[in-house]
Amino acid sequence: MKLSDDLAWRGLIKDTTFGKTEWLDKPQTFYHGYDASSDSLTIGNLAALVMDRRLIDAGWKAVIVMGGGTSLVGDPGGKVKERQLKSREEIKQNIEAVREQVTQLFAGENYTMVDNHDWLASLKYLDFLRDVGKHFSMTELMQREFVTERMGEHGSGISYTEFSYSLVQAYDFWHLFKNYEVVLQIGGSDQWGNMLSGVSMVRKKEAKEVHALSMPLVISKQTGVKFGKSEAGAIWLDPAKTSPTQFYQFWINTDDGDVEDYLKIFSFLTKGQIEQVMADHSRDPAKRLAQTTLAKAVTELVHGGGGGDLSERTTKYLTSQVSLHKASPAEITQLKREIPNLKVKSGTSLIDILVKTGLASSKTEARRLLSSGAIYLNGQTVERELLAAADFVNGRALLRRGKAYKDSALIEHE
Repeated sequence: MKLSDDLAWRGLIKDTTFGKTEWLDKPQTFYHGYDASSDSLTIGNLAALVMDRRLIDAGWKAVIVMGGGTSLVGDPGGKVKERQLKSREEIKQNIEAVREQVTQLFAGENYTMVDNHDWLASLKYLDFLRDVGKHFSMTELMQREFVTERMGEHGSGISYTEFSYSLVQAYDFWHLFKNYEVVLQIGGSDQWGNMLSGVSMVRKKEAKEVHALSMPLVISKQTGVKFGKSEAGAIWLDPAKTSPTQFYQFWINTDDGDVEDYLKIFSFLTKGQIEQVMADHSRDPAKRLAQTTLAKAVTELVHGGGGGDLSERTTKYLTSQVSLHKASPAEITQLKREIPNLKVKSGTSLIDILVKTGLASSKTEARRLLSSGAIYLNGQTVERELLAAADFVNGRALLRRGKAYKDSALIEHE
């Protein structure tokens, strides 16, 4: 399948400055910029990274831009109020962390990674006003969506710093065009105004046509919430922020109404493979075949070979689908990374264990949870207060509060 047809089928094209999507089928050089306001990317960023890899696999040359300079300014796109400015030192640390994640995700791919601080930091203000600012009218800039939203009746306002962001990003495109022969910028739909500024600047300064392509923001059909958010917050690519099993669980919990879209956006399965998965899934949705396929594929992509299988097995232990006595040493190690663990003797008070592992905030709450049947020991409800020797299987027991796997603790015999 041609790149243009594949991207269209996957729903990855929202706006473009080129008329026909077939323009994408002749590989050239593109760039995609990544914010450095955090020390980890999220699964919202993952959609963009996977998009980049699709173009690279189709023969495009890629320039991945770390926003060391633009992150010092703060991108107003998609924000209802002013960002808090980060220090240069914090941005540098964030870039190093994000660089590692991108390097892992792009292992074996051919790409160039740069930091826009390298060229933006040397700009002089008067030169910037003359060489960049003179190419933009205030009328044009005031019509940008992020400006009109912030300047509207109920908007929070916008500082000159954030207002200028669009011009700084435009300079990026011009610099990359001149130095890397970049002719296409890719970004989320909330970046469309900034991308148009870059296209306009190259045209005005160089009398050359370059283009922009925006991806639609991924929105859950069920909740209407921007993708990548959960009740607990963002889903991170950094395993220290979101463990591999938590990551896997996020995808497993995908609603049936979203799972096909997510397979298209986040996996490298072909059209035929996805159609077969969905056909098999529809015959018995309760088995959640589509969600399992999605979770394995994306967890493997982000956390490396075997990550999906290990996270799947860990999840089955945590949810008591598989008995803990079958767990391998590697799986026990993974479990200890995911949940609290404690060594105790048989006869120890479950009330004390619940408090020490954080499953209860106090002894009073622990007693209430036990008496109400909210505590599970090895998958079975328990109301007694003492841990018996028979509760240990191969020296281990699994304690859980309620139905959520994350509210579990691994108990080992001392």
